[in-house]
Amino acid sequence: MSEPAMVAANAAEVEASASLWLEQRDFGDWSEQAQKELDVWLAQSWENRVAFWRLDAAWNRTERLAALRRPADEPAPVSRRPVMPIVMGIAAAFAIVAMLGVAASHFIARPADKIYATAIGGRETVKFADGTRIELNTDTVLRMRMTTAERTVWLEKGEAYFEVKHDAAHPFTVITGSNRVTDLGTKFAIRRDAGRLHLALLEGRVRFGAVKGQAQSVLLAPGDTVTATEDSISVTKEPMQALTDALSWRHGVLSFDNALLSDVVSEFNRYNSEKIVVADPAAASMTITGTFRTDNVEAFIGTVQRVFQLHIARHGESIVISR
Repeated sequence: MSEPAMVAANAAEVEASASLWLEQRDFGDWSEQAQKELDVWLAQSWENRVAFWRLDAAWNRTERLAALRRPADEPAPVSRRPVMPIVMGIAAAFAIVAMLGVAASHFIARPADKIYATAIGGRETVKFADGTRIELNTDTVLRMRMTTAERTVWLEKGEAYFEVKHDAAHPFTVITGSNRVTDLGTKFAIRRDAGRLHLALLEGRVRFGAVKGQAQSVLLAPGDTVTATEDSISVTKEPMQALTDALSWRHGVLSFDNALLSDVVSEFNRYNSEKIVVADPAAASMTITGTFRTDNVEAFIGTVQRVFQLHIARHGESIVISR
């Protein structure tokens, strides 16, 4: 099976699973154990969560339309049926209308989550009426719930830069896996990779801690960076110039200062479908300083070839660097 066909098949399987979960939740015998199993399935991948949210939203829209639809008035037919069945039918009709009204009010009152996603190499800026702005980096997925009473963002994957307008009455919260970042009026960046989260604070203050409990909660100051895994949290202080260089992606470039070639290549691979491979350990340990466009792989490997006299070879969609 070709790769596009495999992707389509996987997407169809995820949609089917999400549909079965919704059907069981809304029409089956739902229990606390079933909710726990659903939570586990949702936590397995962001694709599962996106499919479930999309189908759930579509189902709720259908419920709302059903609740708001009214049949055309028709003259009541003359009937000789006994009075009791008629009364019971009227009572049942009122009960149905009441139930639909409750469903409609539930839908209207329910916060609407919005999902933003960027492709590999893509960037997007989201602005809000209160002055808050979020910049999404390459291959990033954000879910947002912005209401008059709540400002919550879930970073499902990737990297984002936040400039938050502080509002003490309505805290701005970013949730990444089991970690929570609460803004206290600030500018900060969060990057979420597999099994690791990196937070850098440029301005203001944020409180970093676990979603459940505050045992490891820490108040951060400008220049502080946090690296968190499932087992540990470390806080270090970085020069402001280093934090600024790390955010050069906001301008479509990558800036490096005496960085290992292996690390530079890893960064480039985040932004391009054509992947670079450093096949020689000695070459991987070379250091490089410079600024390069995120989408100009040719310029980067050309510089590497000229400066370090390295060999460049192409194999399909891979570019291999060696001595």
